[in-house]
Amino acid sequence: PPAAGAELSGVFQFMGSLECHFINGTEKVRFVERHIYNRQQYLMFDSDVGHFVGFTPFGELNAKSHNSDPVIMENERTAVDWYCRHNYPIVAPFSVERRVPPSVSISLVPPSSSQPGPGRLLCSVVDFYPAA
Repeated sequence: PPAAGAELSGVFQFMGSLECHFINGTEKVRFVERHIYNRQQYLMFDSDVGHFVGFTPFGELNAKSHNSDPVIMENERTAVDWYCRHNYPIVAPFSVERRVPPSVSISLVPPSSSQPGPGRLLCSVVDFYPAA
C-alpha cells in the first residue's frame, strides 16, 4: 500500500493460467496456457494449435522465442498427458462426478386482487447439480 496521502500511479499484475478441457473423460483433452499482464492476455499456448500465439508486440516476441526452444515446446506439447490426464483423477470427483440433490419446496400462493380465483401451488426446485 502507498504511504499516507500518496496515490498509486498504476497497478501492474501478471497472471498465468493453466486450463484443461476434458471432452468425454480423458478421450479428448485440450491444454491451454495463458499469460496475462495488466488484464490483457499477451501470450497463449493451445494444444489444439500446437504452438504459442502472441496477442501484443511483447507477446509476439515471447511466442517467437518459446516456439523456437525445443525444450519449452516439448514441455507444452506433452502437458496434455503430464498435467491434464495426470490430474484428472484428482479433479473428477469435484467436477465430473459431482452430484447435489435438489432442494424442493411447495407453497400455496393465495389469490390476489389482481388475479382473483383459487390459490395456486408453487413448486420450487433449486440448488442441484448437474442441471440435467
